[in-house]
Amino acid sequence: MKRRATGLLVVMAIAFVLVTRLGHGRGWYGYLQAAVEASLVGGLADWFAVTALFRHPLGVPIPHTAVIPKRKDYFGEMLGEFVQENFLSPDVISERVRSAHLGTRAAEWLSDPNKAQIIAENAGDLLVGLADLVRDEDIHHLLGEELRRAAESVEIAPLAGRVLRVVTAEGRHEELFESIVQSLSTFLSDHREALYLRYQEETPWWLPEAVDIRIFDRMFEGVAKLLQEVQTDPHHELRIQFDQWINSLADRLQTSPELRERGEDLKQTILDHAELRDWSSSIWTDAKATLRTQVVDPESNFRRRLADAVCGAGKRLSTDAALSAKLDEKLEAVSAF
Repeated sequence: MKRRATGLLVVMAIAFVLVTRLGHGRGWYGYLQAAVEASLVGGLADWFAVTALFRHPLGVPIPHTAVIPKRKDYFGEMLGEFVQENFLSPDVISERVRSAHLGTRAAEWLSDPNKAQIIAENAGDLLVGLADLVRDEDIHHLLGEELRRAAESVEIAPLAGRVLRVVTAEGRHEELFESIVQSLSTFLSDHREALYLRYQEETPWWLPEAVDIRIFDRMFEGVAKLLQEVQTDPHHELRIQFDQWINSLADRLQTSPELRERGEDLKQTILDHAELRDWSSSIWTDAKATLRTQVVDPESNFRRRLADAVCGAGKRLSTDAALSAKLDEKLEAVSAF
């Protein structure tokens, strides 16, 4: 463009010389000379004006030339003050934010399922990026410390006593008792022969086999009958003793110093076990792998729930005028800074 403009200026200069030399300033020569002269003068004026903004024309230090290099800092300050005072002042920004009704616009945008899917996708990518940003070793160490701190703040024995008290209050221990009795009864019926062989190994060699069988049958039938009576009688003595033992255990777990100390020793043994550290480390690894899998699948439960949450937030914002007004107020307050 510079070469083109300079070439046109040279052409006008040559044309001016030719018209001036060949013409007499009369008739159509006069009009042509005036047009060429105007073009030449205008080109020279534009060249000087534009050149004078950025440098000295032809290298001559004419006053009021090379304006921008000399006063660029001043121009920058003036332009910055103009923009700040007329476009970025707190009052102007607050008024623009207030008149934009961003709460209503956000509600409309968030309520769109397609937009919610976009937000869910980008939010998932952001979470994966943040998960990749931190070191796994730091998270493993943090989880281990938090797990130990949480476990050490809770006494196992009193907690177990309170849990057992809740279980007994709801009668759940009776289901446990029923299950134990039923399991014993099933075990006896399924292993009668094995139990007899074990019993026979313990009896004296000189005892007749018929006596062995009769004694075993009496013992086996007695135990089976006892278990059947316990199953059918809701007020059986063994049930009552089991209830008493459970209630007593719940009380002792909450009050006994010995059981409390044993519970703390057991807790420390578990906390110091290598498998627990491996398990706490695997929590983060499994969670990150699950998050990565859920994020890339548009039909995953994570993406669907997150999109539903975004849509729900948009719908609530569109129906709750007070919430929308509060959002506008907060955005206006933030923009004022």
